Parts: sequence; C-alpha cells; structure tokens
Amino acid sequence: MAASVIRKIGVLTGGGDCPGLNPVIRAVVRKALQEGIEVTGIRNGWKGLLEKDTLLLDLNSVSGILPKGGTILGTSRTNPTQDPKQLARLKDHFAQLGLDALIVIGGEDTLGVATRLVKEGFPIVGVPKTIDNDLSETDYTFGFDTAVNIATESIDRLHTTAESHHRIMVVEVMGRHAGWIAVHAGIAGGADFILVPELPINIDEVCAAIRKRHDRGKTFSIIVVAEGAEFAKGQTVLRDKKLDSFGHVRLGGIGDALGEIIEQRTQFETRVTVLGHVQRGGSPTAFDRVLGTRFGVKAVELALAGQWGKMVS
Repeated sequence: MAASVIRKIGVLTGGGDCPGLNPVIRAVVRKALQEGIEVTGIRNGWKGLLEKDTLLLDLNSVSGILPKGGTILGTSRTNPTQDPKQLARLKDHFAQLGLDALIVIGGEDTLGVATRLVKEGFPIVGVPKTIDNDLSETDYTFGFDTAVNIATESIDRLHTTAESHHRIMVVEVMGRHAGWIAVHAGIAGGADFILVPELPINIDEVCAAIRKRHDRGKTFSIIVVAEGAEFAKGQTVLRDKKLDSFGHVRLGGIGDALGEIIEQRTQFETRVTVLGHVQRGGSPTAFDRVLGTRFGVKAVELALAGQWGKMVS
C-alpha cells in the first residue's frame, strides 16, 4: 500500500489491561510528535470511539507513565461489530475526529474488530497485547514477562509456607486456554507439577507422584495449574456461565476443584492460592517496557508507510 500523508492519528487500548500498555502509548506519542503528527487518545477502547470520548495526547500526557501499569486511556470489552448501526457510528466519528490513522492495541478480540474495520476501509495498524502470550504471528507479547515474574515470586513465597506446614500447595495462574504463564512460572519457581490446558489432567498420575514424593521423604509439593486446564477435553471449569460481548466465559475454579480431589485421594492437607488479577497489575518489567516501546515506535512507522491491516510483532 502506498504511504499517505498522516497528520493526526488515534490510539486506543481494548480488552484486559496489562503491564506494558503505557510504554506503548508513550512510544506512539513520542514517535508521532517527532514526525509532526498530532495524537488523539481514545478512552476505553472501542466504546470511546462510539461515544467520541477522546483526549489530546502530548509530551506532558505521557510523562512518567513508562513504569506505570494498566493504561492511562482506560479499556473495555466493547464489541461494535455486533450492530451495523455501531459500525456506521464508528465511521462517522472517525471522520469527525479528523483521524488519518488508528493504532489499536489489544488482544484477539480487539484486533479481531480492527481486522473487520480494515475490510471496511479503516486505516488501522495493530499492536498485540495479552499477558497470556497466546497470539499468533508474534513470539512474545508485553505483559507476559511481568505476569510470569509475579507468578514466580508467588510460587517462591508459597514454597516456604508449604514446607513449614507440610502441605500440598495448588497455585492457579492465568492464561485462558494457553499454558505459557503456568509453564514459565512453574519452571522458574521450581514447581513439582505443572498442569496446562493443552493436555488433560491425569489426576491419578498427579496423586501417585505426590505419594511417591512423600515416600522418599518430601513433606510438601507445589502444583501450578493454568485456569483453563481441564480434567477431560471440553470440560473447562468456570467461575460462572455469563458471556462477555465477544462470547467468552469467565474461567477459574480449577485450582479449588483440583485441591479438593488431591486432599481426598492423598489425605495430605492441601491449600489453594488463586493469583488472579494480581498477575496483570502493577509496574511492567524492564523486558515489557522495552518491548512495548519497540512496538509503539514500529506502529507509527507502519502508519507512516501506509501499511494498513498489519500488526507489529
């Protein structure tokens, strides 16, 4: 695609928050201003574009946000593709705001909406975002390294209390239907067992291995389980059955279910820790700050080159 004249770009963050979003926003603003481009921040993802809820982003706006978690723009799980009227409103507001390009920072759902809009003629560049590290076409997404570090530190802390009380500790981590966080944090934290969504849980094997550890003198065990892990294919444990606007359920509860079975079968005292949203909060690691910065700069470069419908990686 031929490069076009870019005078004003918009930037939005959609879906779940994660450490590293603010470094991307900061890099987009700083690179764009270097190129003489004005930047409009769109609040709360696609919801902000539907409501024309924006703010001007300048150097003062992004000063000091590099180490800050979350997103200064706010976020939501709004899906405007469900209603043709909302798609029409997006087009109108895009034109009314005078945008020449839009940088969309999000995961599979937010970028899925972006893909649909590119087909409708929107000039959009994508930036991949998820702590789960489960997006195709990129080896790493920012937020993942921070989540792994948080989970690893938690496992380290659980080791000492597990050893003191001679308990089995089950740690439930995030990741949706991917085991990346569980595997990396489990290996780094020295977990005894790591259970991931990619393979059904063999509970007989887990309980037998725990007994074997105790037989050789070990009085505690650490088990890391990803929230999307299943006892049998298609039997995902859910917090509730409500769906979000993209049709996703809330995962969670596998840790409690696993802990109950293990205690019943082995007769060893078992405790469950669900790390939950603590993994996606707080300050990003150095790796995620650098990755987010690189992604932000490249996104502006793609926009300047007119590379619509492309994603940095």
